[in-house]
Amino acid sequence: MIGYLEGTVRAIRDNHCIVLAGGVGYKVFTTKETLARLVLEKQVAFWTHLAVREDVLDLYGFRGEEELASFALLLSVSGIGPKSALGILDIASSETLRSAIASGNAAYLTNVSGIGKKTAEKIVLELKDKVQAGGSAGPAMPKGDMEALEAMRALGYSADEGRKALRNVPPEIEGSSERLREALRILGTHKNDS
Repeated sequence: MIGYLEGTVRAIRDNHCIVLAGGVGYKVFTTKETLARLVLEKQVAFWTHLAVREDVLDLYGFRGEEELASFALLLSVSGIGPKSALGILDIASSETLRSAIASGNAAYLTNVSGIGKKTAEKIVLELKDKVQAGGSAGPAMPKGDMEALEAMRALGYSADEGRKALRNVPPEIEGSSERLREALRILGTHKNDS
């Protein structure tokens, strides 16, 4: 139905934004990180998923096709609805999520409100083969990167900034503390360069 939406940001709320496209204001639910990057009256583009229920049509928007694919993958798990899937993407990038699933790290998913241990284990069990077989997980994140990325997000860095910095950390540096320290040094260097 609606696979892609491009327009002007007219309003930004806690869990959605209003995008004006062709004279129609679309209510688009998206991640907190994406909402934080939006600017009123600026152009925005989303890859979208339309969730249809008996009484509601909800539109979910994502910055890229990979994020949309991760959302759809989560929706394929019975008992996971769009709001839960979006909540999971709020705490984990697509890359981190797929790495957590591929490594069987169900505990990482329990950070989401409403996702308990059993549901997290179910997600890992149902998606592990899909993530590994599909090859879309990409290379597994080096050991310690998920924790380091989570720490950087807690410090106020975006997931994109954190992932870029971690990609520049030499693979021989292991452990979350050491990788975090080096990534923060890299981020500080780039900040001083600009």
